[in-house]
Amino acid sequence: MQDFPTGYALADTTPAERPATSDHQGQFIELTLVDAARDADALYAATHGDDADPGQWTYMGYGPFADAGAMATWMRTLETSTDPQFMVVRDVQGKTPRGVVSFMNIVPNNRSIELGNIWYTPAARRSHTNTETIYLMLVQCFERCRYRRVEWKCDSLNARSKAAATRLGFSYEGIFHQHIIYKGRNRDTAWFAMMDEDWPAIKENFEAVLYGKGGRLGALNAPLVRAVAPW
Repeated sequence: MQDFPTGYALADTTPAERPATSDHQGQFIELTLVDAARDADALYAATHGDDADPGQWTYMGYGPFADAGAMATWMRTLETSTDPQFMVVRDVQGKTPRGVVSFMNIVPNNRSIELGNIWYTPAARRSHTNTETIYLMLVQCFERCRYRRVEWKCDSLNARSKAAATRLGFSYEGIFHQHIIYKGRNRDTAWFAMMDEDWPAIKENFEAVLYGKGGRLGALNAPLVRAVAPW
């Protein structure tokens, strides 16, 4: 009988757990369950109007919104969504909402999960907001829920997201051409992923930047990234 190559055997095939629906507490930010009545007006004001980032909604599957009421209506649908499982990013001190993120494509049997629907207000940029947000989400995925693979996907034309994925320690895996139709246009999707075996070293780099001696996360993670997206 001919032998065929197979993947390596796994000692533990127990399904992963779903991400917790409780708050995730950091030093600078916290992730809380979506509350449209609490957060929609502030998020709308910060992401619409004359001072808004013109590229805020370019690569999202939703937005911009006609008015605060329309955004509140949309956010109410997030309150009951389980996949994606949405969270609001809020400052620890002022409790100001700074953005929205989600756990999505949650597949406990394969122990695979994606971080997506990630967007922030302009005031949150060039701060620790995104770094600590993703750190808290990765701790949840790898340590508390026991996922083996965490994915990051974006429009292949989204230079900001591709750069963020690389800085955060996700390795580029390739392009899915003609993957999605959104807002009446084609999306070729760039795929990135981080494995559980990658996490211990990447975690050290996150904690050094956030809570320790500092440094540039992208430079620290560069030796750990298997492949970088072509620019």
